[in-house]
Amino acid sequence: MSESAIARPPAEAFPFEPSLAEEVRRLVGRLDSGQRAWLSGYLLGSIQLGGGVATAAASNVAPTATILFGSQSGNCEALAKRLDEALAGVGVSRVMLDMLDCRKADLEQARHLLVIVSTHGEGDPPDRARPLYDLLHGRKAPKLANLKYSVLALGDSSYERFCEVGRRFDAQLESLGAQRLHERIECDVDFQESANRWIEKVVSSLAAAHSEGAQPAVLARPSATIATAYTRKNPWQAPVLANIRLTARASSKDVRHIELSLEGSGIHYEPGDALGVVPRNQEAHVDALFERLPFDPESAVEIGGASLSLRAALTDQLDIGPLNRRVLERYAELTAHGALSSFLQASTEQQLETALRGYDLLELVREYPPQGIGPEQLVQILRPLAPRLYSIASSPHATPDEVHLTVRIVTYESRGRVHGGVVSTALASATDAHARIAVYPHRNPAFRLPSDPSAPIVMIGPGTGVAPFRSFVAEREALGARGKSWLLFGDRTLRNDFLYQTEWLDWRKRGALHRLDVAFSRDGDEKLYVQHRIREHGATFYEWLREGAYVYVCGDAQQMAPDVDAAIRQVVARHGGLGEEQVEEFMLNLQRERRYQRDVY
Repeated sequence: MSESAIARPPAEAFPFEPSLAEEVRRLVGRLDSGQRAWLSGYLLGSIQLGGGVATAAASNVAPTATILFGSQSGNCEALAKRLDEALAGVGVSRVMLDMLDCRKADLEQARHLLVIVSTHGEGDPPDRARPLYDLLHGRKAPKLANLKYSVLALGDSSYERFCEVGRRFDAQLESLGAQRLHERIECDVDFQESANRWIEKVVSSLAAAHSEGAQPAVLARPSATIATAYTRKNPWQAPVLANIRLTARASSKDVRHIELSLEGSGIHYEPGDALGVVPRNQEAHVDALFERLPFDPESAVEIGGASLSLRAALTDQLDIGPLNRRVLERYAELTAHGALSSFLQASTEQQLETALRGYDLLELVREYPPQGIGPEQLVQILRPLAPRLYSIASSPHATPDEVHLTVRIVTYESRGRVHGGVVSTALASATDAHARIAVYPHRNPAFRLPSDPSAPIVMIGPGTGVAPFRSFVAEREALGARGKSWLLFGDRTLRNDFLYQTEWLDWRKRGALHRLDVAFSRDGDEKLYVQHRIREHGATFYEWLREGAYVYVCGDAQQMAPDVDAAIRQVVARHGGLGEEQVEEFMLNLQRERRYQRDVY
């Protein structure tokens, strides 16, 4: 997603009535790049000839570059747009495609393929990248001997399979005969610098191929106006307006409703977007570290080309929380702790995951003191402190100049200490009238309300996954949308965990929410989840799909999302009378039409 402020596009940017806009999007989503090029030439010619039929001969020329992006949260799409602008600046013809819209013919016709893809969870492709991923790894994969390519892989080094999907795309393209235009570059959560380097390299290579003797391309940097927008590195200090516990005191979970002020910030967002919260390690945790570290807190270290004190680095820049194998291996190598190296070599991933629960930097230096290294080496070992993204739970039209979050406070005991989530702990304690939280907007273009306000929507969001649907319903009510809406919510108990219960019931009475079904897993003898409700009301669910409903899923990616997906497929098979292959095609068409969108984590 873009890290600049989010602006709603002007109405004239897509000058069609909502129903026609959806038809246009569906048609374009079904075309391959050659068909899109033909249509582009046809329309351009019809304008130039006053509406007559145009020749598409010029449009049949394949673009020099094909940009493919596969993103779960929007970062890859934002980078793809930036790459597209950079290529346009040096005169390179190109086409930009969401991986979901990429067909086999697009790959076979491509001359230079530029792939930007993220890794989701434990080595999984993003939802919209899965069909292309399966195509490339299947029996029907195209031969790509005439293709040159490069891959930009996004990931999170806190996961064991860091940038795994990008690596697989890279290796598979090579195995299909393609040649690298430039080596793969891998990006961690702080991806801007690495991504810029990759963009500059591939743009220079393509510019040279496009124009003999062309000067090396220089990626345009953000203008001063854009640079002043609120971003991860320049966050808005948002005043806290409200901090309300949503769950009952008897609940096993502490879930908060947080309201922040955007007044004077100029920040704009859309329903479906997220808010990035910039973390800061607790001072007590940092103080405890320095009681164990043999370093002066004011020692100068360098991070990203900037000099700062070790204390500042450990407070604001580096992750001192739970560690992973990569960090421990680097630490063991530099400190020559043989026992730690032996433990890591003997441990399976599952064993290590269990052993490292609550095992943070403080535990590490207690057990294995940092012998033979200095402050500079320590900071090079640690991962950057990553921002936390929370789905926005408010509507910009219903509550202007505010943004609301639904936050589960993370706390647990391990190794004789109470541990807490860096951001959620800070949010829980932000109750003072002068409290401020550092935030920035984070676009999520893959999770959007339909442009047609009359289109029905089905929202599936257990637990805090319900947050964006509060935004959806409030927005549709504020804009007077007439489309039907159906919420399926689940949690542990009705009495203690029904988040926003009063609001849903009020919206139900006012007609802003047309149907509400709930599932509480611990209120009966058998556990009941939202996927059970989907199957229970399968006939109605399928009828909504036939009426053009958009289906949204938000929440847990490990268990809930796959179970919900399986339930939807079973409903489609049973009530649509479809076989396995037909169901697969049905679901794929839903995705291509943007009628099945997921924001899972």
